[in-house]
Amino acid sequence: MRLRYKLWLEHEELGKAFGDGPLEMLERVERSGSLRQAAAEMGMSYNKAWYLVRRLEKALGFPLLERRAGGWCGGGSVVTPRARELVNRYRRFREEAVRQLEEVYGRHFTDFRWGEPAETDR
Repeated sequence: MRLRYKLWLEHEELGKAFGDGPLEMLERVERSGSLRQAAAEMGMSYNKAWYLVRRLEKALGFPLLERRAGGWCGGGSVVTPRARELVNRYRRFREEAVRQLEEVYGRHFTDFRWGEPAETDR
């Protein structure tokens, strides 16, 4: 057996505000400089990616990306400093939460015998 879980931040009125999907998308934009490329790598349409960015920005209350208009080099997107801070904080939060969840799981289930009859079952 193993522990399974999913973490995200939620806005009281607007619902899901940030989680692993948006984290991955922003990290990919950071590496590639392109929302279009990040979306393609994630198997998501560019329109869906922009919809997600706008919805998250509304829930979070600040911009996640700065768009750069195309030219002879093409356009692109840049992760805003505030979004970069969110990415870093969320990554650290998630890593600490995972460690804590696994520690608690271990305390409660390390000695549990999966698949064996309990004393009360005999």
